[in-house]
Amino acid sequence: MGDCRRVGVAVDFSPCSRKALEWAVNNIVRKGDHLILVTVQHEGNYEKGEAQLWGATGSPLIPLIEFSEPHTMKKYGVNLDPETLDIVATASKQKEITVLLKVFWGDAREKLCESIDNIPLECLVIGNRGLGKIKRAIMGSVSNYVVNNATCPVTVVKIHD
Repeated sequence: MGDCRRVGVAVDFSPCSRKALEWAVNNIVRKGDHLILVTVQHEGNYEKGEAQLWGATGSPLIPLIEFSEPHTMKKYGVNLDPETLDIVATASKQKEITVLLKVFWGDAREKLCESIDNIPLECLVIGNRGLGKIKRAIMGSVSNYVVNNATCPVTVVKIHD
C-alpha cells in the first residue's frame, strides 16, 4: 500500500459506529488514504467456516466493491447496514480514497488491538456508546480497553455531544 495512510475505524454497524465513521471521514481521511473498516464478529456468527478459515488473522482486506455485495458479507456473517455503505461509498468518490473491510472473530477489545499491528493502522477511530458507570463496570468498555492497550493513536467519538 506504499506511502498512503491507513486510517482504521471500528464498526459494528450501530448508530454509534456510524457517527465515528462520519467523524473520521470528515476530520482525518484525506485524498489517497486507505480507510479500513474493522469489524469484530462474535465467534459462531458465521456460515461455512469463514471464521475457522480466517480466525487467527482475520479475513483478507475486502474492497468496497466486494463488501457492497450482500452475498459476500453473508459469507463472513456480517450484516452491513445501508447507511454505513452510503457513507463509505460517498467518501470513496468525493475524497478519492480506497475503502476496505477487515473482519475478525472473537473478543472485540482484543481483536481491535490486534488489528492495529496486523493491518497495520496509523490510527484508529472508535465510537463510545456512553454506558453509565455500572453498565461499564459489568460489561467493560471496548473503547477504554483499546485506548489503554493500542499501539497507535486512538480517537474515541462519543455518540452524545
